[in-house]
Amino acid sequence: MRWKGYIKQILQPPGLVFGGLVGVLIGAGGLTFWEAEGLSYLGDESATCANCHIMREQYDGWQKASHHAWATCNDCHVPQSFIPKYYVKAENGFHHSKAFTLQNFADPIRIRAKSAAIVQRNCLRCHGELVEEMLERAGGTGEPFTCFRCHDNVGHGARR
Repeated sequence: MRWKGYIKQILQPPGLVFGGLVGVLIGAGGLTFWEAEGLSYLGDESATCANCHIMREQYDGWQKASHHAWATCNDCHVPQSFIPKYYVKAENGFHHSKAFTLQNFADPIRIRAKSAAIVQRNCLRCHGELVEEMLERAGGTGEPFTCFRCHDNVGHGARR
């Protein structure tokens, strides 16, 4: 019989307002997830990155770039371990959707420092043996070594 008391509390105006707000938020979030093809972001298909028109230029550039035949967007832009990969995907998805919704993104899009560090680690994961000697020499200069400092057109093609 205790549950009847809970139901009465929920049906009072504050409970109805709170429940209504929660319902609206869940509904709006679900609709946004559906419209943005949210499930597609769980995979590794590079075309998914172009779901958002803001990334169209980067996707088109990738299709013409040298890494197109060898690497997907996720090969470069997310960690390769399962949990960090999906954590970064969720974090990036949140930042991308917030920026798109509020229309407060940089144009052209700029990579965040955390994302640039992930790209750097992935460059070294694939090309570490090739650049091992350069890394040793760069280590003594005091300047951070980043592959895309010189090779910024490898992933997304030549900049305009």
